Amino acid sequence: MVSAPVSDLQNDTGVHAGEAKDLLRLVTAGSVDDGKSTLIGRLLYDSQSVYEDQLQSVTKTSAKRGAGTLDLSLLTDGLRAEREQGITIDVAYRYFATAKRKFILADTPGHVQYTRNMATGASTAELAIILIDARHGVQEQSRRHAYILSLLGISHLVVAVNKMDLVGYSAETYSEIQKDFNRFLSELRFEEVHWTPISALTGDNVVDRSQNMPWFTGQPILAYLEQVEVHQSLHAHPFRFPVQRVVRPTLDFRGYSGLVASGTIHKGSQVKILPSGHITTVKSISTFDGEIESAFSPMPVTLQLADEIDISRGDLICSVENGPHVSSLFTANVVWFGERPLEAGRKYLFKHTSRIMRAEVRALRHRVNIQTFEQEPAQTLSVNEIGVVEIKATQHLFFDAYPENRTTGSAILIDPDNNLTVGAVMLIGPTEGQAEGSAKVATPVTDEERVTRFGHRSAILNLAGREKAAYILERKLFDLDVRVVIVRSGEEQSVAAFIKAGFVVISLTRDVATTVPLHGVSQDNDEEAADTIFDLLLEAHVLLKA
Repeated sequence: MVSAPVSDLQNDTGVHAGEAKDLLRLVTAGSVDDGKSTLIGRLLYDSQSVYEDQLQSVTKTSAKRGAGTLDLSLLTDGLRAEREQGITIDVAYRYFATAKRKFILADTPGHVQYTRNMATGASTAELAIILIDARHGVQEQSRRHAYILSLLGISHLVVAVNKMDLVGYSAETYSEIQKDFNRFLSELRFEEVHWTPISALTGDNVVDRSQNMPWFTGQPILAYLEQVEVHQSLHAHPFRFPVQRVVRPTLDFRGYSGLVASGTIHKGSQVKILPSGHITTVKSISTFDGEIESAFSPMPVTLQLADEIDISRGDLICSVENGPHVSSLFTANVVWFGERPLEAGRKYLFKHTSRIMRAEVRALRHRVNIQTFEQEPAQTLSVNEIGVVEIKATQHLFFDAYPENRTTGSAILIDPDNNLTVGAVMLIGPTEGQAEGSAKVATPVTDEERVTRFGHRSAILNLAGREKAAYILERKLFDLDVRVVIVRSGEEQSVAAFIKAGFVVISLTRDVATTVPLHGVSQDNDEEAADTIFDLLLEAHVLLKA
């Protein structure tokens, strides 16, 4: 290890020698060039967590660039493309420790193109540090990252206003940025936000308190990281154990291996198996070091059950009393990564815990405007956009809402054409009206279910001879997500099927009788005719959500 400056803070033992130190997982986020890699490099360097060969390589590269000082960002930017371009592309994980705590840091890219990498790095973090360049203030990517961090359930946020040395350590600049960003953060679900003005390059308020900013009386970043309590124990949550592997070392032993996603399990406890619904008892709990009496999240264990039950990879062993949601149709937040936009009606591969199945995005409820938090109507989601969708899977899913359980509440969408991950999914719950239960019994869809789902009743509108008005009305209804179809001459036999399926049918043949009286419809203006019919559908209670 190199001999690097260590602050008085780090020399304070904080715990007795040999006492176990807890682990904090954190992630950096923010806009491109805000100094995330430099901040982590500073933390690594000042905590003596840089190996001699690493330091020599960074010193050599810094000299080639003509830098007057050591470029600490190179300690995390390991890819050749990252060093050449001076940006972070991949997620870089780094470990360091002080006398009080151990840390795993994920340095994530700020560039819009690599937002997917940022979400990946943040998915296992307990605390996030968002950096803001003091010269430029809050950027769109700063807001996007904060919104994604909130969706991912991160409860504690550090906002580091970086490069204060380049604005003369101005308290006014810091205060304006704080005021601006706090208006945005107040709408998000962070339990605690810690603000710090810093210069990662010079070390101001990173490890030691800055002499250049006497107006700031809060803690430096490392001091805060060493003492903040962020661990939200999953021990008291209902037991969840997704089966990753069936273990048969001998004919007399059949075990089920995986990570305890939440809760605590004891030898002799009753558990339920999904999807079968069978209830049995835990016979033994095994680890690499031998059998134990109990296990809790996030321990890797192998469970042996008292009864011979058909259990496979992807099944869920859970609490008998507090089971998860069970549904094949559910609502979720989605952060879209794919270059090809998300499209309602398109089929994807859906990976949840250790199961992969096919799924269809049935509907895009809305897109989130990250500037205003407004829910905007949208037909597609483009790369880096966030929205709420309804997903229909080919199999029942056993899941919890994401805020309650990150493991059983998260999933990814995969493009079946190229196997690329195109969407990060945070489950909200079963779609309204969907019954829960483990039985896979198919029941007919009722008219009431269709009305609840689609927000309208079926109807027949005869617009024979008014083809242009029919097309205008069809587009108007379709844009409101109404299930609408035009029936032409020779297709009369399909009308009954469309009505049964809950469609609004626009007929261009005189042989089909209308179910909604079309009195007062203009005969001269097609656009006016379409608007009048639309109003009649509202009056007749055909359209319920317009």
